Amino acid sequence: MADTLETTQAPPSGDLRQQIEAQLATCRDPEIGLDIMSLGLVYEVIIDEGSVLVKMTLTAIGCPWAQDLFDEVKTKVEEVPGVKACTVELVYSPPWSADMMSDDAKMELGFL
Repeated sequence: MADTLETTQAPPSGDLRQQIEAQLATCRDPEIGLDIMSLGLVYEVIIDEGSVLVKMTLTAIGCPWAQDLFDEVKTKVEEVPGVKACTVELVYSPPWSADMMSDDAKMELGFL
């Protein structure tokens, strides 16, 4: 998906998808500590007239902080101007693997 972004809030202008992805890059996996975009946890972002569907997975099935992470994703995406509502859908296919991480994330975790 996208490389790690160093922003803490979505840019004030620009493409809605870019703003949403910037917000998603501020959400951190509670166990690994890296953002969900660079970890490759976000599989798809569907935008339909202000409604956003984020299809994402977890690094580990049964993560005890999953609901907290989903709530954070929903809240942050709904902060983006032009977004009316956000739904987060947990998907398990394809299963997440370290291959889905950005090169920056792999380097930070010592995979490269």
